[in-house]
Amino acid sequence: MGTLTSDLPPGTSSAPARRSRRKQARPGELLDAALDLFVSKGYAATKVEEVARLAGVSKGTLFLYFPSKQDLFKAVVRHVLADRFAEWSLELDNYQDDTASLIHYCYEVWWTRIGATKACGLPHLVMAEANNFPEIAAFYRQEVVVPGNRLVERILQRGIDRGELRAMDVGYGATLVLAPLIFCAIAQSSGGLCLPNPQFDVPAFLRLQADTLVRGLAPDARGALP
Repeated sequence: MGTLTSDLPPGTSSAPARRSRRKQARPGELLDAALDLFVSKGYAATKVEEVARLAGVSKGTLFLYFPSKQDLFKAVVRHVLADRFAEWSLELDNYQDDTASLIHYCYEVWWTRIGATKACGLPHLVMAEANNFPEIAAFYRQEVVVPGNRLVERILQRGIDRGELRAMDVGYGATLVLAPLIFCAIAQSSGGLCLPNPQFDVPAFLRLQADTLVRGLAPDARGALP
């Protein structure tokens, strides 16, 4: 005996189920569409009508979930960046290996989860439009920049406490760690404009950067930090 689905006329077998799944998926589809448009066109040039059209819903449906473009942008940032800090913090709490391995791991994870994805365009977008939209710049700083710096400061302090890194101002140290990631994000989102050649291997660069940091911050490294 055939199933209920196979007994229905062709083209109508799972329409109610598809509509149900579609309704539940709409917020995620809207965020994906918004991320695509924000990073490709910028904040100012992106229209909510375009986001709705790309997601396959009406503008009214979009406003049910996100009352304004600013709300939509904030939701995108939280979805792809800000909401992940709790996960990353837990990873740090449970990490067992030494600090050198941890720094290498952080750069690798950043590349696979952020740098090699469309999310890498968000820092470039915010920096480019910060003067015109100070409210989104302030939001990004509070939701991404501040917790990002705090997480890296924790990593460095962990290394200092374990005797694997020399004493330093971890605020300056965090900037030292994060600056190459910001550079790579801008390079990715600008089509490699600031890279020396189209074949530039970003993961290889990040491995070299991590190794350089580990060596430079080692307890027996010469020189003094601020």
